Amino acid sequence: MNKQPTTIEIKNFLAEDIGSGDITASIIPASRQAKANVICREKMVLCGQAWFDSVFKTLNPEITIHWFKAEGDVCEANTQLCELKGAAKDLLTGERTALNLLQTLSYTATIARQYADAVAGTQCKILDTRKTIPGLRQAQKYAVVCGGCVNHRIGLFDGVLIKENHIMAAGSIAEAISSARKITDVIVEVEVESLQEYQQALAAKPDRIMLDNFSVTDMKKAVSLNRSNIELEASGDITLKTIREIAETGVDYISIGALTKHIKAIDLSMRIIME
Repeated sequence: MNKQPTTIEIKNFLAEDIGSGDITASIIPASRQAKANVICREKMVLCGQAWFDSVFKTLNPEITIHWFKAEGDVCEANTQLCELKGAAKDLLTGERTALNLLQTLSYTATIARQYADAVAGTQCKILDTRKTIPGLRQAQKYAVVCGGCVNHRIGLFDGVLIKENHIMAAGSIAEAISSARKITDVIVEVEVESLQEYQQALAAKPDRIMLDNFSVTDMKKAVSLNRSNIELEASGDITLKTIREIAETGVDYISIGALTKHIKAIDLSMRIIME
């Protein structure tokens, strides 16, 4: 999980918008200077400063940016987030790309904070998933942490998650876990859909068992049957309304796809002020 965007990422984001050139900004003299204020129009957790800054610094290293709020701060509606100064033409060219990144990552961090707060005081931690916006996985995974939740796998390369189709192809839960242990030393997790499958998984001793769409009653039973150090993760159709009760069953983790999947844009505004 990277806390900083790469130069290639930012150049690709800009190229998507600018293409062969910003025709509209060409009406602005290159020497004209301006400042700009960015304001949030709704309550949010601020996230994505490095991405925002990199857009403008890539366009023009002489642009200066002063932030009035820190990464991870809760900002009330109508808060001024930052002030930019530099060539008016470059401020206008970078505006949309920079705001797109800031508003998306801030929303991810904002919803993550809501879920983290919902289980505060329990032992349970909230995990994200691989249900991310293509091209923005590293950034969204960073935003999840900024909001107070925890990364699950970054990708298919850093953790084993054995699901129903893997079990079918491998032959059984025990065979799937045994095969995984032979080829890697990363965390091995298996998904189960019933208490019967859960008991098979317990006997095979993975590092973590995902309880998929278990009732609260069955989750409590699963916790009581766990006599080892196997971690338990709840998943499936869990919302802010139901998450507290699930966390209180004693599971170690709850995975929430909505952190990175059900995304909207935080309402931000950037206003140019001529010097």
